[in-house]
Amino acid sequence: MARPDPLAGMVALVTGGSRRIGREICLRLAQDGAAVAVNARSSRGEVDDTVRAIESTGGRAMAAMADISNPTANSAMIEAIIATYGRLDIIVHTAVNREHGSFESLDLDAWRAAQDAVVNGAFLTTKFAAPYLTKQGGAIVYVSGATAFTGAKGPATPTAKSALVGLMRSVAQSYGAANVRANVLSPGRIEAEDDTPERKAELARGRPDSQIPLRRPGRPAEIANLVAAMVGPDFSYVTGQVVHATGGYYMG
Repeated sequence: MARPDPLAGMVALVTGGSRRIGREICLRLAQDGAAVAVNARSSRGEVDDTVRAIESTGGRAMAAMADISNPTANSAMIEAIIATYGRLDIIVHTAVNREHGSFESLDLDAWRAAQDAVVNGAFLTTKFAAPYLTKQGGAIVYVSGATAFTGAKGPATPTAKSALVGLMRSVAQSYGAANVRANVLSPGRIEAEDDTPERKAELARGRPDSQIPLRRPGRPAEIANLVAAMVGPDFSYVTGQVVHATGGYYMG
């Protein structure tokens, strides 16, 4: 039987939480009872809209604007969450700076921007949140992506996403004794209802339905449901793992 409000009393931070998968995760964690800090670097309007959507259904949420790759801004964001809610139990890292340039076209600044948003942002968020997570235990989910495991011609984002696996396993080893669990979730081709036809076509070219055993793309709500399970009590003995949600096209 499903537990009512399995995350009641907990506080979650979702980086990159203002749109698509990140927004859906915020809504789902709030539905399960968590207070949610919605992070983005600059899209304040979308963050406020997500906060309002949570509050309109009786949930608790706050805007957590910060460039998470900046140590000062990241630390201040964590402290603001603690000042507001008094605790932090869950981190879901979805932030990304997508860079699809080829080896020939990619310059070092674009490469660094991808690593900053994905890897450095995840490291700093974990570093500054760890003293609070370890007080009562907690859960971290780093959202990676299938190209981290299948490869792609553009090297920056797959490299950054792949690095999350090494970070996750170090966190699982370092903080397991304090009952802090860390896992990676790797989605495949995900389509949102408000994706433009052009974006949907681009995604389908990269991974057509015929290559997916379930013969369809995933939906943001399906990823959010899985995140909610991974940070909840039913995954209490799972840490250091990679969970693939690709409709079956990656079975590694």
